[in-house]
Amino acid sequence: MAKQKIILAINAGSSSVKVSVYKSEDPSKPPIQLAEAQISGLTAPPATLDYKRASKTVCKGQEVKGVDSQESAFEAILDYLTGDHDLRDISDRESITHACHRVVHGGDAPTAHVIDSATYHRLEELMDLAPLHNAGALSIVKECQKALPKATNIAYYDSSFHQTMAAATRTYLIDPKIAQRNGLRKYGFHGISYAFITRTVAEYLKKDPENTTIIALHLGSGASACAIKNGKSLDTSMGLTPLEGLPGATRSGSVDPSQASAAPKNYTSAPHAEEILNKKSGWKALTGTTDFGKISSSNAPECQLAFAIFVDRILGFVGSYYVKLEGHVDALVFAGGIGEKGASLRTAIVDKCRCLGFELDESKNGKAIEHVVQDIGKEGSRHRTLVCQTDEQFEMARSCARGVQTARMHDIEPKL
Repeated sequence: MAKQKIILAINAGSSSVKVSVYKSEDPSKPPIQLAEAQISGLTAPPATLDYKRASKTVCKGQEVKGVDSQESAFEAILDYLTGDHDLRDISDRESITHACHRVVHGGDAPTAHVIDSATYHRLEELMDLAPLHNAGALSIVKECQKALPKATNIAYYDSSFHQTMAAATRTYLIDPKIAQRNGLRKYGFHGISYAFITRTVAEYLKKDPENTTIIALHLGSGASACAIKNGKSLDTSMGLTPLEGLPGATRSGSVDPSQASAAPKNYTSAPHAEEILNKKSGWKALTGTTDFGKISSSNAPECQLAFAIFVDRILGFVGSYYVKLEGHVDALVFAGGIGEKGASLRTAIVDKCRCLGFELDESKNGKAIEHVVQDIGKEGSRHRTLVCQTDEQFEMARSCARGVQTARMHDIEPKL
């Protein structure tokens, strides 16, 4: 009989830490979610806790004192989990056997890695490529190793899914020696989400993932698009970092880098420019809000412009990917918080894609998304249009429970 695994799936953001707890007794079956805890407001105190046990909301927006960093947030969550007497599978910290960490940038790593000293050192090296994105994950990894010394820590990379992109797709036309020395190429991100989307959409369509071809849109405060051919990433909108491609709540998306020299007083250095384009741009810079729901429903000219820009940029990738896939597409799939909830955005995009064979059923599109995969397409249209409630936490826990696609860093030739 397989030994029971208690798995933490950890996602450390810049202002929040989210931990989902799963139990696995049989690797051939999906893990069971036991609880989910999230502490938000780390950069805008007071910090607050949302906690669910199974499907029951235990607390929401509860203020937590003495929490002002990702490390202290993780400690507070561990205390809450082990102190919940109704969460009987976790009697103490030693009950936790595995901790899965979402790491945005994994460089060339094609699989998840058990985090040993070699892995941790490699992730530190990658900080040069993703200083704004890997720092949170690394701080939690270090805290986790200290707080849960008996647990196995595993890094799951958002970039791994896209290692199947061809050289012509991932290569930048710059000096190849500089590119190779510094690891400058397209990597792509949101890969854990795209792995979940590919697998669940394939199940919905009753196809093998290896025979499933989709255009997937992960639309949230960070947004990207991906062309997935026969279950593998053919191309994606994000590049060396998540900044390239679609705009987001505070990200500019792709812009002409010459603007830094055209406005030198506003971009005083490369790190300063990167911070502005990542944290002080996007639709918030135009509208004053990161809430795309408010933008979608507003008649204010700046909100209508932000909405139109987002639609325009998304259409550019959908059209490009449709051509790259030679029109052989099983479905256009919307995912992410905005993709799942933004009926008006879906309408604006799909209406422009009618020429490609995508059509919406407005009655279906207007309904709440209640299933993991839900069809919103018009009966008889050439291609399907779907919404997928993506779940990166579950995807990590599932992979951990199955014990697949995990290696140690020194088992793979490290290269940038």
